[in-house]
Amino acid sequence: MPNLVLIILLAAFPALSTDMYLPALPALQGLWGISPAQANLSLVAFFVCFSVFLLVHGPLSDRVGRRPVLLGGVLLYIAGSYACAAADSIAMLVLARVVQAMGAAAASFLSLALTKDLYEGLERQRILAIIGVIVPLCPMLAPMLGGWMLEVLSWRWIFICQGTCALAALYGGWRLREPEFTRTRGGLGAVLGRYVVLLSNRRFVAYTLAFAVTSAGFFAFIGGSADLYIGDFGLSERAFGLAFGFNALGIMAGALACSRLCVGIESRRILRFSLLGVLAGAVGILLGGAATPAAFAVPMFVMSFFLGMSRPLANHMTLEQVDTDVGAASAVMTFCVFMVAALAMQGVSLGLAPRPVFIGTLGVAGALVPMAVLALLGWRRRG
Repeated sequence: MPNLVLIILLAAFPALSTDMYLPALPALQGLWGISPAQANLSLVAFFVCFSVFLLVHGPLSDRVGRRPVLLGGVLLYIAGSYACAAADSIAMLVLARVVQAMGAAAASFLSLALTKDLYEGLERQRILAIIGVIVPLCPMLAPMLGGWMLEVLSWRWIFICQGTCALAALYGGWRLREPEFTRTRGGLGAVLGRYVVLLSNRRFVAYTLAFAVTSAGFFAFIGGSADLYIGDFGLSERAFGLAFGFNALGIMAGALACSRLCVGIESRRILRFSLLGVLAGAVGILLGGAATPAAFAVPMFVMSFFLGMSRPLANHMTLEQVDTDVGAASAVMTFCVFMVAALAMQGVSLGLAPRPVFIGTLGVAGALVPMAVLALLGWRRRG
């Protein structure tokens, strides 16, 4: 299997694990008599456990190699997926999702680590942009597939499908030739020491935290989209899949635009422009997103488009700050993104504000925070 195909499969694991399952959330609330917040625990538990195990798998892959961690993680993911399919209560489903998350964490961060190991410079930017174009096909198609399964089969088949799709990544991991990289040595103390070294890199930490916040509004949309479109706007499960896919198309189009623009335009200029676009979309949601499905979907598409444009450049800029401990660095980057995801997804389910207001507010913060960090670090670099 070509390395790029394997990297794309690994990068798709988080979307495969969440977006296909979103149309089933309202159905499970009725089936098991649970609240939206309780149903969302199956999402939040996944993201929290996923984030924690990133910090385990990252330095472990720097120590023992990428391939063993990948194979073990994918096997865990497959087992967790089939356990989810057998669950008969929200408690059992949450526990199975924890196992699934332990495996998905190994796959997801390795998409970044292998990109850093195998590609350099402009080629790495191009590969990240290609990934940004192709991977959003998963969240675009997954809810539609999940909605179809709910109509003709059962929600259990969603998880059976996830486990079966992971078999392709297992084959790719088995065929992977271990890349060359500087390995770490020592036991637990040495691992913790590498995190201390990594977190002392202030520019890496600043970029990692700032760009993690950029996705907060989009993850709030993921957590609240089913209840918003199906519960508030009254769309069918199939129509919800199409509406959700519209925003995934935005991310894919934004990444495609990035792949074209980064050839001749300086990366920081594109990144700043894309953050302004995220801000514009978020403000549009705040101004009129609660009125109709279209009034919400259009500015949400704008926010998604410019988020997709920013991601490859943000990841490349952050990875450029490290030369060693790439596995740990990739794990920290992905950990921060998905901890923000867990907070945003649980927050939108608590009803603290109308869903469009909550999503739009996080979108505004997700644009302003990295813009401020880029301005500060740029000023320090010039000064």
